[in-house]
Amino acid sequence: MNGEAAWAVYESRLRRVSAHIHEHLDEELDMDRLAEIACLSSYHWHRIYRAIYGESAAATVKRLRLHRAAGDIVGTDLSVGDIAKRSGYPNVQSFNRIFKAAYGMPPARYRREGSHKLFETHRGKASHMFDVQIRTIPDTSLVGVSHQGSYLQIGQAFEQLFGTLYARGQARPDMRMIGVYCDDPDLVAEEKLRSVACVSTDAAAPAAPPLERRAISGGEYAVLRHKGPYAEMHMAYKWLYAEWLPKSGRQLRDALMFEEYLNNPRDVAPAELLTDIHMPLA
Repeated sequence: MNGEAAWAVYESRLRRVSAHIHEHLDEELDMDRLAEIACLSSYHWHRIYRAIYGESAAATVKRLRLHRAAGDIVGTDLSVGDIAKRSGYPNVQSFNRIFKAAYGMPPARYRREGSHKLFETHRGKASHMFDVQIRTIPDTSLVGVSHQGSYLQIGQAFEQLFGTLYARGQARPDMRMIGVYCDDPDLVAEEKLRSVACVSTDAAAPAAPPLERRAISGGEYAVLRHKGPYAEMHMAYKWLYAEWLPKSGRQLRDALMFEEYLNNPRDVAPAELLTDIHMPLA
């Protein structure tokens, strides 16, 4: 078996591990059990996982649980205690400490004062103004992996995408990381939401399953740079539609919105994540 074929086998096995982690975040995730799912010895599989995904499996579990917890804090009325238990922390004090280390403030304060609050409107006026740039974007070829379900869970599709690209020797450092979102979450049930985790690529690049070809339609876009956790971005969308668009004098074009992720959640704290939200303009 040559090197590329061997990596393809490892990627396929670890894809099962990634799926298991995402589907069982509410449960105790035993590392030896994950090694069994990967069909690899517990001695070796941690090193292979880190080589493919850039972090340990334990770090992945912690990051995903905190990411989901942030979404619950911003988007639900669940108590901090219930969110802590759902995230694998029966001790609320431990959860508060770990959440603060990642998000810069304890969860209760984050619910009251997180950066998502900047996009809220009061008596028809936003508490802050945000810089929106008009950019002309060329037609852009993409390859991606489809995802159905909560937009906050598209990370699983990105893991499969990059695992596949690395296993096939197609990954390049200049690839742009892009999320394409096909449905309005205010109109479509969460479990039916469609999105695609993508990277930019050459039009002639191979795209055998699970990869699929996609494209960004060229033209003018309103671009809002969002700094902060992904769990807060829905507020930026609401601000764009409710505040910026009516005052801009512009009309929307019949094309999909997309996000470009300018840094990696494995490398920076959630508060430092940078995302360019693109709204297509006529």
